[in-house]
Amino acid sequence: MGRVTIAVQLKKHNENLTPLERQLSDVILQNYPVSGLGSITSLADAAGVSTPTVARLVQKLGFSGYPEFQQSLRKELDEAISSPLSKREKWANDAPDEHILNRFTKAVIDNISQSLGEVDTKEFDKACDLISDSRRRVFIVGGRITRTLADYFFLHLQVIRDQVIHVASNSNAWPHYLLEANKNDVVVIFDIRRYENSTLQLAKMANERKAKIVLFTDQWTSPVAKYADITFRNRISVPSAWDSSVTSMLLAEILIAQVQECDWGKTKKRMEVLEDMFDQTKLFRKL
Repeated sequence: MGRVTIAVQLKKHNENLTPLERQLSDVILQNYPVSGLGSITSLADAAGVSTPTVARLVQKLGFSGYPEFQQSLRKELDEAISSPLSKREKWANDAPDEHILNRFTKAVIDNISQSLGEVDTKEFDKACDLISDSRRRVFIVGGRITRTLADYFFLHLQVIRDQVIHVASNSNAWPHYLLEANKNDVVVIFDIRRYENSTLQLAKMANERKAKIVLFTDQWTSPVAKYADITFRNRISVPSAWDSSVTSMLLAEILIAQVQECDWGKTKKRMEVLEDMFDQTKLFRKL
């Protein structure tokens, strides 16, 4: 559950790779993990390197050889495409004796610890700068499950700044939202495993219009990542038929907190006006 993916390992080792190994690493990541499931010869040819270069790279990642490397990739792929039913069956067979409250909580804490440990602070700050820039419109979109995260993110960001657009989950409406998108805009996308084809298409359309893309995904990485400028990989596995949104929610809340502080003077005035409107509508009960 807490296993570090090969994609993450490749990125961590990047500075210590030779130019040819870095070239090979880039090819593996371009269509990850499928790119590494062919023969060692086909991967070497695709990257324009020799088979010994492939062998040296997988050994640097801690594998005894290419077969073990591929076995690990296949396991990642199997986990990435697991349906709720198959995940439930695996958990039920492997379930330890301790109470679900303890097992589930431990899994979530492990997810948080590992996910935050892998966040690049420079990338995080860059995302905050993009999303807080009032000159940019921010489009927010989620999928079948992740739209709840998108809703939450939109609600808070809408309080902080203007020009925040919540893209409808109905994919046939997306072209209307992106019709005038341009290089000054930011598109925030939430997409976890069982990745949705329509979300990938939206990312492609946004990329063609030069918009900046910030992606919240899982440790196996959504295909949207190939279009994203910034990608946050959050661990989501828990002893359940469903994946956990806790880590993604936590990182989204941290980002919201920082964006709020980027121009607090303007945000404060905006919130004061909003509170006055709430008072006028008597939305909240006064004690």
